[in-house]
Parts: sequence; structure tokens; C-alpha cells
Amino acid sequence: MTVSRVLNGERHVSAAAREKVQEAIDALGYRRNVFARGLPGSRSFLICMPIPEMIPDYIAEFQQGAVERCRAEGYHLVVQPYDGQSAMTGEPVAATIASLRPDGFLLLPPMSDNLAVLDTLDQAGVPYARLAPSVEPGRGACVCVDEVEAARAMTAALLDLGHRRIGFIGGPPDHGASAWRLEGYRKALAERGVAADRALEADGDFLFDSGDVAGERLLSQPDRPSAIFAGNDDMALGVMAAARRLGLSVPGDVSLAGFDDGEIASLAWPQLTTVRQPVQAMASAAEAVIAMVESGERAASSRRLDFALVFRGSTAPPA
Repeated sequence: MTVSRVLNGERHVSAAAREKVQEAIDALGYRRNVFARGLPGSRSFLICMPIPEMIPDYIAEFQQGAVERCRAEGYHLVVQPYDGQSAMTGEPVAATIASLRPDGFLLLPPMSDNLAVLDTLDQAGVPYARLAPSVEPGRGACVCVDEVEAARAMTAALLDLGHRRIGFIGGPPDHGASAWRLEGYRKALAERGVAADRALEADGDFLFDSGDVAGERLLSQPDRPSAIFAGNDDMALGVMAAARRLGLSVPGDVSLAGFDDGEIASLAWPQLTTVRQPVQAMASAAEAVIAMVESGERAASSRRLDFALVFRGSTAPPA
């Protein structure tokens, strides 16, 4: 019984007993089988995270944080790719529940706003945590940042540099962050008395290629913007590629800012000014799911984390 408690990370084991069991485990080279662990009961010790086939850079960092938190609690994270069309019906989630019997789900945007998916999980009695939900935030455990304020703050920072014609590239319409970040951009312009120009707004899909296309359109205008705020880092780098193709320098001819502060933001040259989301901390959503599994309770919760503006070489006062 003591060995089982140590292996399962349970409390009520003395430090001395825990140390002796751990020494034996190390000496024998024992490795726990997560599937065998779930055989006596109805738990699988698996947390599932569905992800779209094409993902922005920050997802990899979030995934790493979720893996670490799951492992610390004796669970394993299962990453399940899906295509956007089938996800709208909730079918991929229902199939995963039937085949893997995961104990819980981590839902990233836009799936975190998919009511068909939420209904499927609720009907199956499977707990879940949602990252940055924009609809029915009272369902599940929610983790987010104030994206409206973050986008407002970054736009205000570009205005502080002296920019007045600031372009904006948003994300897909089914992604809550798209509307929030556009709202923050427009809010900052209104606060400074700068009229919003719809010709300076473009749509993207949070992937590099859409930033390239939108960036070329904005930068090919006769009265082009002196700065562009892209709705995420991937699109910002697409804009950077378009600028170079057009013979424009960053930040000499156009300043550029993104959102997320994934690894690519500091690998680009010049390095990208961006909004830092605490992606690793946001992976605490995994802990929220596990807490619901362990307690058997599914009370809704919400946790809002802080953001930060990170200024690097891609922004400067207008020439």
C-alpha cells in the first residue's frame, strides 16, 4: 500500500518511507505503465489536447508547459490533430472519448469556443479547461489574458513612437482573439483622436502566409502605413517577408509589432517587438483539468494572467 501511494503521488506517506521506496524504484529501474495504472478503475490518466493541423508558433510552447504539468501530476498529455471542418460537429472529440477514454481535455482556440464540442464533453461528463474562450466563459475552467487591453497597449506604444498610419492584420473570424485584438487596436486610435481607416485593416488566419499576403497589400498602398501591428507573431513575420520583397526595411521604412512572443519572435532579424503572453503559465489549465478529475467536481473557474509589451528591433519612430 505504501509503494502504491508513492507511485501515485498520494499524500500521507512519511518522508523516510517515500525516500526508501524511491531508492528501490531507482535501483530496479522501474518505469510506471500509465495504462496498467488505469486498469483497476475507470481512469486513463490521459489528458487530451486537440490541435488544428496548422498551428501558430505559440502552441508548441503551450504544449511543452502542459506536458510538464501533466507529468508532475502523474498524467500524460495526448495531442490529437483535427481538421477544422469535422471539428465543427464535435465528432473528433466524441471519437477520442470512445477510443482513448481521456480523463479530461485542454481546449485551445478556436475549439475552446466550439459549443458542439462543449456539449459533447458535458454530455459525456468529461471535465475540460479552455484557453481564451470568448463565448459562454462560465463553462469549464478558463485561462486567459486581457487581449483587448494588450492590443490597446501595443497600439498606444506605436502611437507614442509618433506613428499615425498604423495598419492592423487580424485573425480568422471563428477565433475570439481576432475580435478582441481588433477592438484594442481601434480603442487606442480613438483614445488618441486618430480616425480609424478601414483601408489599413486586413484579415489573416494567424499563419505566416496570410501575413505575407496582407502585408503586401497594405505596404503596396500609395499612402502606406508607417507601422503594422499584426495579430500574432507568425503573421508579423509574413509582413516582414513582404516588406523585404518590396524593398522596404524594418524598422526604417515600416515598424512591425506582433502578439504572443513565441520563440520565432526572438529568432527573426530584426527581432520582433510583440505582446508577451505568459504561455507557460497559461498551461496551468492542465492543472485545472486534473484538479477536477481528482476531486470529481466540475465547478467553473476563471484565471486571468498578466501580459507584457516586449520592445525589440522591429519598431522605431517613423522616418
